[in-house]
Amino acid sequence: MFGSVATPSSQGPSFAHRKVRLDTLVRLRWLAVAGQSVAVLAVAVWLKFPFPVWWCFGLIGLSAWLNLFLKIRYPSSRRLTEGSATLLLSFDILQLSGLLLLTGGLTNPFALLLLAPVTVSATALPPTRTALLGALAVGASCVLALFPQPLPWYPGERLVFPQLYVLGIFLALTSSLAFIAVYAFRVAEEGRQLADALAATELVLAREQHLSALDGLAAAAAHELGTPLGTIVLTSKELAGEFADGGPVAEDIALIRSQAERCREILAKLTSLSAAPDTHFDRMPISHILEEVVAPNRDFGVDIEVVKSGVGKEPVGVRNPAVLYGLGNLVENAADFAEEKVVLTAEWTDDTVRVTIADDGPGFAASVLDRLGEPYVTTRKHSEAEEGHSSGGGLGLGLFIAKTLLERTGAQVDIGNRAAPETGAVVEIAWSRARLDFSGGDDTNADPDEFSIRPSVAASLPDGL
Repeated sequence: MFGSVATPSSQGPSFAHRKVRLDTLVRLRWLAVAGQSVAVLAVAVWLKFPFPVWWCFGLIGLSAWLNLFLKIRYPSSRRLTEGSATLLLSFDILQLSGLLLLTGGLTNPFALLLLAPVTVSATALPPTRTALLGALAVGASCVLALFPQPLPWYPGERLVFPQLYVLGIFLALTSSLAFIAVYAFRVAEEGRQLADALAATELVLAREQHLSALDGLAAAAAHELGTPLGTIVLTSKELAGEFADGGPVAEDIALIRSQAERCREILAKLTSLSAAPDTHFDRMPISHILEEVVAPNRDFGVDIEVVKSGVGKEPVGVRNPAVLYGLGNLVENAADFAEEKVVLTAEWTDDTVRVTIADDGPGFAASVLDRLGEPYVTTRKHSEAEEGHSSGGGLGLGLFIAKTLLERTGAQVDIGNRAAPETGAVVEIAWSRARLDFSGGDDTNADPDEFSIRPSVAASLPDGL
């Protein structure tokens, strides 16, 4: 029970990953056991007040036994579920209530300690759990006010408190319980929100650092590869002149030259990813953008089909290098793993523009589905038992770069596998039409730089900060 892993709380993400450590409650309970034992011994031995000492030590021993059981049964680092933490705090309320019932009820000065378990809950558990514990504490207070044993006092004497005074203690206890619980919850919640904001900021900064490092590598590669590529192009031109009569050799030379030119175009894209389009000719319909992305991948033995459908006029987007590179990388990856066909589907409504890239290959391995889009994650690799062969997966950097670039243009990228019985991977990229489409307004007032690569830290922070 105490070792299970909790599901995310319905109260929101602030509590889903902030569970109380078992060791924290065990230490607090040891402190309570020590304090209760000292108090009982002081009253019984030093003051010599008559009261049911052994019953009190029995309740204290029950708390000590529970602590020993938890310490032996579970590791100290165990994180408790919401239900488990609530049960342990409920036990603390009932155990303390039993001690108070034997020693004067609400007239016992230590009745204020009923606030402690509810305060702990307010700092670590959702409001619903705290409300349940608060109701339990209030119910216990009612019992203590109505059916207490006499307050321990000198032999032959008995303190009798007016019912109005007991009622005042009850009202003070319940109002203090509500105020302290709300106050502790608000302070803890602000701390949780700040921690979430810092964590989100660190995540975005880490992604930016990854991409910045890759940008530097791309610039260095473009610089270093420029000279050998130029040499290859020049040599291929000279060889083409010597084999101008055609034949297999001439075709191979032409292929080498075309691929070298393609490498130079790719390096040029890498060095201009952050450049914003600034002319009217850099805007084209979404279907034309997809055709430009698909064109370099049509000669690899895989059929690539572009399908478009939508409501109203076709959206006209910015010919952004980030969009072209991101989509191109995803299409190339799909073509590498497809058996026969890759389908690009462009759909648009009045609110959204959606591009889906689907292939009929083996799909993504189940072990990496939850981590797709992270760097250094092998994206597609199935065992021979699953597919009869091992597909290369790389380091996942291409998928990470493509996903990051597209998200920085305002897209939402979802990656997964096609639903059975179909096989293959599917990547869905969705933009807000108001952000992508320039066809419906005055182009002269549009700001193309809005769609250039730009980090958006604020968009990743939790709401309300």
